[in-house]
Amino acid sequence: MSKQKILIIDDDKELTELLAEYLSYEGFELEACHDGVAGLARAFDESFSLILLDVMMPKLNGFEVLKALGGQHKTPILMLTAKGDNDDRVLGLELGADDYLAKPFQHRELLARINAILRRIKIVKTREGQINNQLINAVRLDHATRQVFCHQQLVELTGTEFQILDLLMNNASQIVNKNEISEQILKRKLSAFDRSIDMHISNIRRKLLEFSPSDKLKTIRGAGYIFLAGESLGNNE
Repeated sequence: MSKQKILIIDDDKELTELLAEYLSYEGFELEACHDGVAGLARAFDESFSLILLDVMMPKLNGFEVLKALGGQHKTPILMLTAKGDNDDRVLGLELGADDYLAKPFQHRELLARINAILRRIKIVKTREGQINNQLINAVRLDHATRQVFCHQQLVELTGTEFQILDLLMNNASQIVNKNEISEQILKRKLSAFDRSIDMHISNIRRKLLEFSPSDKLKTIRGAGYIFLAGESLGNNE
């Protein structure tokens, strides 16, 4: 059985060598790029199951790599940020990262994050065989291609954003709280001051509003989020 391939874009050669050895024992093959330019060139290779992207790098930093990708990549991205730097985390999520992990981290914690992301992808692929299209309130999810359309216009969502929208649409007109989203989608409990779910919801809302005259996501302060069903609740194609 071939190993799943992970791309790490990080200028810390010692770290990447240690991770390559550790992840090899866990069934992964790690390829390293040590600057943003080289990493960007490899990031479009869809043979990678995951990209680990550091923030501080020469030539192009992690944010510049995300901007250059522009949401056109299919591979999930786990951002490696400075410990306690919430601004980096928020910006990374805004620019299309699927999740973040603060440095320094324990190898087991990184492995847990990697496996959580890959499990999410597997769940989505399983759903692809169960339902092809889901249409609610002029938003259509195509599970076969993992594409989203709003008023028949293609909306570019990251893999994590797609899964969150899928969860909300499956519970249309019902409140889904942040803890539930974090546990079901990110596969971890929501910690204090963790704004990752807020940022993903904000990204989804902003992207849908580009093609819709009205907001389809409602925030219930202190409770969670609702996908508004409109007139099409429950319609499937």
